[in-house]
Amino acid sequence: MNILMTGATGFVGQQLVKLLSQSSESHQLTIITRNSQNAKNILGNNHQYLNNLDSLQHLNEIDCVINLAGEPIVGKRWSHQQKQKICNSRWNITAKLSHLIKQSDTPPECFISASAIGYYGRQGSTAVDEHSKAHDEFSHQVCNEWEHLALQAQSESTRVCVLRIGIVLGKNGGALAKMLPPFKLGLGGPIGKGVHGVSWIHIDDLTALIWHLMSTKSAKGVFNATAPNPISHKQFAHSIGQSLGRPAIIPTPVLALRLAMGEMADLIVEGQFVIPKRTLESGFHYQYPDINPALDSILKT
Repeated sequence: MNILMTGATGFVGQQLVKLLSQSSESHQLTIITRNSQNAKNILGNNHQYLNNLDSLQHLNEIDCVINLAGEPIVGKRWSHQQKQKICNSRWNITAKLSHLIKQSDTPPECFISASAIGYYGRQGSTAVDEHSKAHDEFSHQVCNEWEHLALQAQSESTRVCVLRIGIVLGKNGGALAKMLPPFKLGLGGPIGKGVHGVSWIHIDDLTALIWHLMSTKSAKGVFNATAPNPISHKQFAHSIGQSLGRPAIIPTPVLALRLAMGEMADLIVEGQFVIPKRTLESGFHYQYPDINPALDSILKT
């Protein structure tokens, strides 16, 4: 299969490239990257690298497009300039990919494009699935347009799968790596009262889900890329502490986070309980549906 991929050097992208490279099926990856040499150092020399999409007029030779590109949404404080950078890094490349697909005489069979559970905005304790109504705020606005641009590529020839990705848990990267230092020192704990939702997914399940959607011809539309058992942040903190053999009882004051992070703190202190209803209906089976085995596989090996 000929696969065009963006975001390949990111935490998820690296693991997906590894999975595809180790597959018994023959895959040729064309990777879009701003720094080809850096990407080769990370991913190896067995792939084709392009610095941008500008040299392409169509995607006639591509079987599947996987779009994981985007400025980290929690990388920097949300100034007006940073918000625009977050939007443009997602919207522009997605629009270009959809345009190239529509320009193709023999377009890719599938287009898998990332989004995030930030689409739903703050939801309190109400569980949400792919059909639930969103709360209109910045994270929703980013994801709503991101998804809209991807879904423009949908046709009889090309099926589009949009992944609303939760907190990705894995070794040596992602959100968990940033959370661990205080827990390892015995200083970890819930944020505030810890009642807000944590919708998470193990990295192995996320890459397996992408492969599942690539190879399931009936799959199209929006899929929540979260484990089927979301938990409260209090439970999440307790499970991290349990896996590390450390106490996890020192709460982080919400006010301190808001002072330090501004509006961006909403992503951490609000949360959602997201259910992957359509994902389960598609026939996908999770290796790690529950938090304790998922964290143990990461922190105890």
